[in-house]
Amino acid sequence: MVRIAETYEAARERFCTSLPAVQSLWPEARLNKHALKSDEDLSIDWISAEAQGKKEKMLIVTTAEHGIEGYVGTAILQLFIEEYLPNLDPRNTGILLVHTINPWGMKHRRRVNANNVDLNRSFVEDFAPLGSANPDYDLLYKLLTPGKPLRAVDLQIASFVGQAIYNLARYGMTRLREATLRGQFNHPEGIYYGGQSRQEETAVMMNLFEQAIAGYDQMLTIDLHTGYGPRDQMTLVASAQEKMTSDEMSKKFNIPKVAAANPEEFYTMNGDMIEYLYTLMKVKFPERHFYAAAFEFGTFGDSTLAVIRSLYTTVFENRFFRHKGSRAAEKWVMCEYGELFAPTAPEWFEKAQQDARQAFGGILKAEGFTTE
Repeated sequence: MVRIAETYEAARERFCTSLPAVQSLWPEARLNKHALKSDEDLSIDWISAEAQGKKEKMLIVTTAEHGIEGYVGTAILQLFIEEYLPNLDPRNTGILLVHTINPWGMKHRRRVNANNVDLNRSFVEDFAPLGSANPDYDLLYKLLTPGKPLRAVDLQIASFVGQAIYNLARYGMTRLREATLRGQFNHPEGIYYGGQSRQEETAVMMNLFEQAIAGYDQMLTIDLHTGYGPRDQMTLVASAQEKMTSDEMSKKFNIPKVAAANPEEFYTMNGDMIEYLYTLMKVKFPERHFYAAAFEFGTFGDSTLAVIRSLYTTVFENRFFRHKGSRAAEKWVMCEYGELFAPTAPEWFEKAQQDARQAFGGILKAEGFTTE
């Protein structure tokens, strides 16, 4: 039975000790790592193996791009290794399994890296034009980036909800969501900050992707996330560049809920990793068959109140990290932020595993990686 690891170190150890199971299928499989320059005890780890014969298919599964989301993500990766990896054909299939893109964030239970960068807003070739990419964040700066210690949480929540409802009425849900989630590149102290230069973790992943793609006719990439969408149903989040519609993907993959990364179905992201991959494939590997998407396991839900709750939890976590506050506020942040990305209810994780099984099975079969 797969369980959510309690620490980054425990999750990493579990992944590393899965190498013999992979080698029983791909004898040449290797465990590699990139230790962070700032802390060599933290590393991006991956198991890779080339197809034993003709290089036809490459399967990539990635976790913990948003560090704290890796507690669930690495457990789902372990489920994949145990239950789905044996169904692949090593003769024509290569694999790249990436454990914890953002080890600092997972270790410290934060979404961002040590530079406060949201790595899923950092896959950018040219940062210069992005300073003006999200002017609505500037309009909402005081709401989204308060500069005082966090105390009296109940009063702060009431105040935030009142302001959020006011701005919701003023700008509408789509614009408010885009302002917060699109990513911003002007305020290093703010939420959803994409950085102003390439991050170490981003560079590692860009290099891994290009190496993995070389020589293969087809690539499938699955990125594991938590937090977005209804609590009781995983959402497959597809690229805005994907030619299939959400309905077509739902039918093809047998996944009930699918959303494209656009303002109508999901939200737009600057510097998104999946969007980067689609662009990379168009530019450097236009002849290859390619599909990539994220599994999003919802936590708080997708109602208006749940969206506001997710937002003030994110804002208050960043506020406490930067400005501290009361002991009661610290306890609230640790509990609420943890529930936003790794719910403690056993039934939640059981349903997440069921959804993951359905999604893995549907995509792998539809894309020709398995026959079951």
